[in-house]
Amino acid sequence: MINDQVRILWADDEIDLLKPHIIFLESKGYHVTAVSSGVDAIDQVSENRFDAVFLDENMPGISGLEALSKIKTLQPNTPVIMITKNEEESIMEDAIGSKISDYLIKPVNPNQILLSLKKNLDSKRLVSERTTSSYQQEFRQIGMRLNDPLDWEEWIDLYKQIIFWDLELQKVGDPSMQEILSMQKDEANSEFARFVEDNYIDWLHGKSESRPEMVHTVFKNWVAPELNGDKPVFLVVIDNLRLDQWKIIQQSIEEDFRIEEERTLMSILPTATQYARNALFAGLMPSEIQKQHPNLWLNDEDEGGKNMHEEELLVHQLKRLGKPIKHSYAKITNHNFGKKVLDNIHSLSNNDLNVIVYNFVDMLSHARTEMEVIRELADDEAAYRSLTQSWFEHSPLLDIMKEIRAMGAKMIITTDHGTVHARHAIKVVGDRNTNTNLRYKTGRNLNYSSKKVFEVKNPSDAYLPKTNMSSRYIFARTNDFFAYPNNYNHYVKYYKDTFQHGGISLEELILPFIVCTPR
Repeated sequence: MINDQVRILWADDEIDLLKPHIIFLESKGYHVTAVSSGVDAIDQVSENRFDAVFLDENMPGISGLEALSKIKTLQPNTPVIMITKNEEESIMEDAIGSKISDYLIKPVNPNQILLSLKKNLDSKRLVSERTTSSYQQEFRQIGMRLNDPLDWEEWIDLYKQIIFWDLELQKVGDPSMQEILSMQKDEANSEFARFVEDNYIDWLHGKSESRPEMVHTVFKNWVAPELNGDKPVFLVVIDNLRLDQWKIIQQSIEEDFRIEEERTLMSILPTATQYARNALFAGLMPSEIQKQHPNLWLNDEDEGGKNMHEEELLVHQLKRLGKPIKHSYAKITNHNFGKKVLDNIHSLSNNDLNVIVYNFVDMLSHARTEMEVIRELADDEAAYRSLTQSWFEHSPLLDIMKEIRAMGAKMIITTDHGTVHARHAIKVVGDRNTNTNLRYKTGRNLNYSSKKVFEVKNPSDAYLPKTNMSSRYIFARTNDFFAYPNNYNHYVKYYKDTFQHGGISLEELILPFIVCTPR
């Protein structure tokens, strides 16, 4: 509710003619101080605090633009609304460049003035109320959809709907509504896990009428067709990039690129780098990689890095697709190497394909587990997204993208898996050869509650490597993570509320695929 503590300054050399407007605003509860020159406006602002300033652009003596500059120096956060008879574009540009909050053309009517004030002084409350009301209506609709037998396209659409409201409610900062959405997302994740368990094996074996594009086929079906132009294509794989994180960095990217296509694909299980990213570059499922390229695959219990041969797998796939093209591959794991890639980016302009794998989001996920300061900076979903955005806007990757734009090259952004906020521990027992990932386990002597996991008793059904006759895989659902009974409480406290990957959730499985062309 507006009251007389909301103070407005109105400066116009014909202020007497605006008396009806001032009376109208005062009837709405605003307190208006009227002056007739830019000098008087500056004097008032130097002596008093105002919530908003109306400023005539064309006044004798000090012009409105000159007064604007001084007012912004004195009260930089006070919204200034410029009013003018002049419709010249240069005047508008000067005013906008001086950070005005609104621009009105004379003659103005009282409702225009009131609308401008509400937009600048009361917009946050109005937007918050409207957003909350809209989500309350949408909440019921989302709830009803969760009771329907959704197909994979409908699940992707529903997840995008949830992300939209997650970001909107984050903007208005309503904790109660955000908590309701979080509960609804948990419900959606539970239903999605059941859907994946019912359909995943059929997708892999072609037994469904339709299936989502998946990470092991996406290069053949979506990337390779883009490799026929005169300009190079840059494939940027940002590890762990979730769909909501893409939405957060999208605005920065759109300053330099047009989004030509925005598609969505599915990761594979496990949603872990050694499986999903190798599958992306090989164009094969993990057991097929192991069979066709045994020297390029390491199982969980094997010593050594599990993603050391991505470029070699890519070369094999390109040959298989009949595209022995000129290409480059760079994996960026730290800031300094990112700078090195940036410095040499123009040497890549003659290649048909340039692959850049950027591991920062993955490093952020692991750092949040290991480092207390990162835990504090990213203690929930919104903060995790915010940290991703802050990193991206100051990263070599954004500078690399700007250079890609300058080349006139096409850019594809995607990832191999996402990550989920792990909150609930479930017990699992395994021998010393059991892998350490918190969202999936593989081995021969696993002990667990079958009701709490998705189990693949025969790994070959899911095209997963089988190290011995009794090997099996189990996957955590939704926000669960695996904990060993030994020192259980310490283990749970350490890993609870960290971001993990490897299991089944909307966040881990549903991924962005973006095709960008330079502006």
